[in-house]
Amino acid sequence: MSAGGHEQNLGPATAAPAGIGRRAAARFIDWIIAAIVGGILFWLLGRTTGLPGWASILPGAGFGFLYFVGFEVATGSTPGKKILGLHVYGAAGAAKPSVVESAKRNAYMLLNLIPWIGGLLWFGSAIAIAVTVSASSTKQGWHDSFAGGTRVVTD
Repeated sequence: MSAGGHEQNLGPATAAPAGIGRRAAARFIDWIIAAIVGGILFWLLGRTTGLPGWASILPGAGFGFLYFVGFEVATGSTPGKKILGLHVYGAAGAAKPSVVESAKRNAYMLLNLIPWIGGLLWFGSAIAIAVTVSASSTKQGWHDSFAGGTRVVTD
C-alpha cells in the first residue's frame, strides 16, 4: 500500500490501453444494467412513496452516476467493463480509482440533471471523450485527465 492508502499495481504501465470501441460497448452494457436496476428501484420507490413515474427521471441520472462510481471504487470495473475484460486504474497506478477520481471521471453524467439543455451538454461531453480517447496514444480521455490520470486498460 502507498502512503495514500491505495494499493499500487504496475499493471497500468504495461497493460494495453482500452480503445474506444470496447469502452463504448462496456458503457452500453452498463447503461442497460443500470436502467433495469434503476427502473426497478424507482418503480418500488414510486409504489411506496406515491410519487408519479416521471419523478424517477431526475434521480435516475444521479443513480447512473452512483452506479459507475460505486463499481469503479469498489472493484475497479463496472459489470460492463468486467464482461469485456476492462479495468479502471486510479491515478499514479492505484489498483482502482478513489472516490474523488471516479467522481471526477464520471461527473459529466450529472449534466443530465440540468433542465432543458442537460442532455445536449452530456452528449457534447460524451463526443469530446470519444474524440480525446481516440486521439490519445494512451487512450485517455479528457475525463481521465480531469480525474488525475485514470486509465482504462484491458485485463
